[in-house]
Amino acid sequence: MLSVLTRFFVIICMAFIAAFVVLTFWGVEFAIAAGISVLAIPLVYAYINLARLRKYILADTVENMPLPSGFWEEVFFRLQRLVRNLKQRIRSIEQQHDHFIEAFQASPNGIVMLDDNDQIEWCNAIAERFFGLIFKRDVMQRINFLIRRPEFVQYLNKRIFDEPLLLERMGTDGSLTLMLQAFPFGQKRHLLLIQDVTDLQNADAMRRDFVANVSHEMRTPITVLMGFLETVQSLELQKDQQDQYFDLMMAQAQRMKSLVEDLLTLANLESNALPASNTVVKVETLMALIKNDAEALSQGKHALSFDILSPMNLLGDEREILSAFSNLVSNAIRYTPEVGAIHVSWNQNEQGQGEFSVTDSGPGIASEHLSRLTERFYRVDRSRSRDTGGTGLGLAIVKHIANRHQAQLVIESTPGKGSKFLLRFPQDRLAA
Repeated sequence: MLSVLTRFFVIICMAFIAAFVVLTFWGVEFAIAAGISVLAIPLVYAYINLARLRKYILADTVENMPLPSGFWEEVFFRLQRLVRNLKQRIRSIEQQHDHFIEAFQASPNGIVMLDDNDQIEWCNAIAERFFGLIFKRDVMQRINFLIRRPEFVQYLNKRIFDEPLLLERMGTDGSLTLMLQAFPFGQKRHLLLIQDVTDLQNADAMRRDFVANVSHEMRTPITVLMGFLETVQSLELQKDQQDQYFDLMMAQAQRMKSLVEDLLTLANLESNALPASNTVVKVETLMALIKNDAEALSQGKHALSFDILSPMNLLGDEREILSAFSNLVSNAIRYTPEVGAIHVSWNQNEQGQGEFSVTDSGPGIASEHLSRLTERFYRVDRSRSRDTGGTGLGLAIVKHIANRHQAQLVIESTPGKGSKFLLRFPQDRLAA
């Protein structure tokens, strides 16, 4: 291609030649007009191309513009290549930006980006749920105007972010406990990371309660034992008195033994998350064993009835199933007053599920207690539970055994009308 100076020189020469030819025939005025006309042709062509370029720039389609001929072809070709490269780089940056946003949105933790004035530049959906924010509405709002907890405002104002901040009673219903920490980045900006530690806090509270409950449950029998032992050591007692004290000490020792055994059983169940085995368990045999134990525990004080209404057996761990059934029956006997009635049955419902139910005529349980009955050491009446010899772990054990057998524990009770405890097993846990 010709250079710019060469093109310019050619146009000047053509203008002079045209002027000279016209001068020969029509005079000076026409010669000047002819020269100017020749010089105006490339200017008009340039204007046309610039107008076309403006049209495609306004439509943001420069890369699709048809190339003109001549000098403007190279100019437009290079411009189109530059625009294509720039748009490709922009698309690549936008894709990376979208990937980062998607990653932040997928994070289980809340993320809030703050500028140097603590104004919200961006936040993910988790942070919106934690703090009740709406990004489109709250963008560029100061975060301490939206989260007005005094400890949080103080945390931001101090500008000392070495340690995280714990915020309790957060969320729309005040049920969340959040751990947040600010991290400086960029030019005086900060990144807020928020983690939901509600489950960790609840687990820690359960651990503290568990230790306190175990200590409390063990303290009473140990105190009784020590008191009787000191009495036997320091006083001369008659044989019948000694026997009485020894019987009481044996009862307290048996209580501690039962508590330790239940704790070990519960620990083994909690540590084994695998489903129970598929060994055939004869329900008729289980019911016979449970009936013998129930009659021994009741000592004729209750009206006991046992019905097997289905020939189906169970698939599972025989020892665990026997423990779950026995716990439900023994609880009914302990909490049902004398002369009360207890009905135990095994049946298959219309959906083909196996149901083991224990129905009693006891005092019943208020509705506010039903959801907490399977918690370890939870008792509706703590003093009565001790009198009946319960450890407070029976229903927690039943719940874990039910989970290992994909069964469901259903509790129905009405104060003054008795209670019904039902274990419902799925159909694939039944066998002929």
